Amino acid sequence: MSIDMPARPVAAVPFLPWNRPSIGPEEEAEVLDTLRSGWLTHGPKATRFEEAVREALGAQDAFAVSSCTAAVHLALLAARIGPGDEVITPSLTFCAVPNAVVQCGAAPVFADIDQVTFNLDPAAAEAAITPRTKAIAVMHYAGQPCDLAAFRKLADDHQLLLIEDAAHALHAWRDGARAGSVGDLTVFSFYANKVITCGEGGLLAGRGDLVEQARLLGRHGIDSSAWRRHGERRTAEYDVAVPGLKYTMPDITAAVGLRQWAKLADFTAARARIADAYDRSLAGLPGLRLPTVLEEVRHGWFLYPVLIDPVRGRTRDTVADALRDVHGIGTSVHFKPVHRLAAYRNPETYLPVTEQVAARELSLPCYPAMTAADVQRVIDAVHTLWR
Repeated sequence: MSIDMPARPVAAVPFLPWNRPSIGPEEEAEVLDTLRSGWLTHGPKATRFEEAVREALGAQDAFAVSSCTAAVHLALLAARIGPGDEVITPSLTFCAVPNAVVQCGAAPVFADIDQVTFNLDPAAAEAAITPRTKAIAVMHYAGQPCDLAAFRKLADDHQLLLIEDAAHALHAWRDGARAGSVGDLTVFSFYANKVITCGEGGLLAGRGDLVEQARLLGRHGIDSSAWRRHGERRTAEYDVAVPGLKYTMPDITAAVGLRQWAKLADFTAARARIADAYDRSLAGLPGLRLPTVLEEVRHGWFLYPVLIDPVRGRTRDTVADALRDVHGIGTSVHFKPVHRLAAYRNPETYLPVTEQVAARELSLPCYPAMTAADVQRVIDAVHTLWR
């Protein structure tokens, strides 16, 4: 079938964005309290936020930073990954991890994904290991954790650092292990559209020695924090142990994160309800593949990614255009493969599963701020397009 689109939406209804953060009076009050406290930079609230996440993960240490990309960069620097080294990573991801690898002077090596979960395939990752490989950076796509046990064994067998990119999976589990609790280091994102948001922000958790080195590097290489020197009224004398960077999360940002963290269970339940509604209502539509959840997984549903078969004029892009222009519904694509971006394009890179998934994937709205009417609106629009 083909999709004929009128020039403007058929109904005058408000646009339903692909994602919208859930911010309430609790976050507003916490930010106001921070502003009135006089302490705005990395201090007591950032420390509380770090401790909350660290305790939930059972990690040795955690460091709240300005972005997930900053967390990746610090993880690589702390592990002394640099020129001549290689880091294996999926290509079906955002460019943050490959960018950070390149900024350290190392090279990202892209491996193919599993065709069921869209996570990095352990066998493909193992085939990509060379004498220059120093780390594997796995990603938990859409909120479904990858095969953590397989990657832990792979990293141990080859004496590699295992980094978990849990930007989608703050709240997900596999085989009884929480995403972020198995790798040597894990990075989280608190960007505006993530599971919980600080507006911007990230966090690095994991091995105590590596996180402590990252903390030193992330505050200009200064050997004590501003909160320790000034907030606790200790001496302001300090030294710069190593040349560092400014990557700390300010308390204003952490204030939002603290209140969002308290809502994580409710957010997770809301996402699961939406995913269940889609599963029940969209199953059986020809040429529409719904997400597959493994039995051993407790999915976080950061994304609800469907695959659309190109049949009779219906493609991923025509469906996205029709949902936007006819029905006023936003969608997103996760992701344009990194190896197809200009900075990383290499004609010798061959990732057939990644290519197939990337050409067909479309993420439907799935976030706690959606009402039951919003969810039904998406379902009805998809059925209309398939008719």
